[in-house]
Amino acid sequence: MKFARTIRFDKSDLNIFPVAAEEGELALVGTFSFNNIQNEDLKGKVKQAFSNGFIGCSSFGYSTLVSLVTVNEDDLINLQYSLGQYFIEHYGAPSKIIAEKAASEEIKFMSELCKDHELGSLLSVSREWSEEGIKEKFRNLPKADSCAEQKIWTVVDED
Repeated sequence: MKFARTIRFDKSDLNIFPVAAEEGELALVGTFSFNNIQNEDLKGKVKQAFSNGFIGCSSFGYSTLVSLVTVNEDDLINLQYSLGQYFIEHYGAPSKIIAEKAASEEIKFMSELCKDHELGSLLSVSREWSEEGIKEKFRNLPKADSCAEQKIWTVVDED
């Protein structure tokens, strides 16, 4: 099954987010992490996380980009359990059943987002406040266009 992992091409995530995700964490869209925030509270690093961050599922830090990879069912079951625990501990979910159901919905959303894109491609997110609440847009950078596939060096013979 296709899913997202955090990826870091440079150190910018370490400087722009309140907490940066570690490279290679399973990742979610993570809009739930802004459920109690008001538009006027979006400043500095929190605003950057809100505007452009996916959430890593080990550190619960943010990543600008995610890469599409293959995961197995056990990875997602473990993610559902650990995310459910996180929802209980950090968001006051009233029970393990409710927390894991919410975790399952977050995982399903990310899985649906990934399914129609090629493995190795990158995704970015853009969020903003709208009249209806938080509005999200996702952008896919196909594998051939991703930085991992671009030629960045040219060797030239000196005469």
